[in-house]
Amino acid sequence: MIEFKKRMIEDLQLRGLSETTQGMYVRAVRMLSEHYHKSPDQVTEEELRQYFLYLKNIRKYSRTASTIALCGIKFFFQQTLKQDWSTLTFIRAPREKKLPVVLSLEEVRKILNCIRLPRYRACLSTIYSCGLRLQEGTHLQVTDIDSSRMLIHVRHGKGAKDRYVPLPQSTLEILRRYWVTHRNPLLIFPAPGRGGIHMQGATESMPKSSVQIAFKEALQESKVNKLASVHTLRHSWATHLLEAGVNLRLIQEYLGHDSPTTTAIYTHLTVRSEQNATEAIHQIMADL
Repeated sequence: MIEFKKRMIEDLQLRGLSETTQGMYVRAVRMLSEHYHKSPDQVTEEELRQYFLYLKNIRKYSRTASTIALCGIKFFFQQTLKQDWSTLTFIRAPREKKLPVVLSLEEVRKILNCIRLPRYRACLSTIYSCGLRLQEGTHLQVTDIDSSRMLIHVRHGKGAKDRYVPLPQSTLEILRRYWVTHRNPLLIFPAPGRGGIHMQGATESMPKSSVQIAFKEALQESKVNKLASVHTLRHSWATHLLEAGVNLRLIQEYLGHDSPTTTAIYTHLTVRSEQNATEAIHQIMADL
């Protein structure tokens, strides 16, 4: 397995996939190997078929988990082993038509006001107000903040893509107030370390898991009865911008979406859009 893992990682690197994606794909192959208690190159096509049925019917994998498992295993067999099996061509992840959870402006403020530690409140406030993914927020660097143009340079986002997002004045002030508490020359949200006394010299960013825990605790304390996560702040930000009249094409660029279809999901989540549509229908049909 070690030899094949090394070869697969090299292939993934040559394909230009991110380290995060590499790790997920390698883990998918490792789980297949552990399931059959043998090296993955010894797995037969029929065993592969049965494994995906197991993930679907027994493990009840979600669309996201199924996609990661499928993409990782397909890459290993097709690219690393050069195995062109028909099974790999017709297996598809299950389709889902779920709409993401969205918080109202009031709910976002309730949750943020329940966060006690300044580092978590500053980080989560930035994630919401700039529409960032969790890792994009925790990994922000001092040089990413362009206060002259009021922009944040998001580096190595999903798909290893860079982009710029607008930086609200209030967020800039939050970031400045928090940064002076540690004055790390590189990172805005450095790992606190033991007792939070080594932040100035830290070289690692704040752990994502600690931010997730802080959000979960604040959600419970706020009494907002929704299945929200840190990523919900990004969905909420996009929806709030759309409701405020921001062009969908601009929102797509700010989010870093390749396809406008991905961004268009937020048109189904805006209360104002539904109200406008209802009013238009009533007006059009008034003479019937």
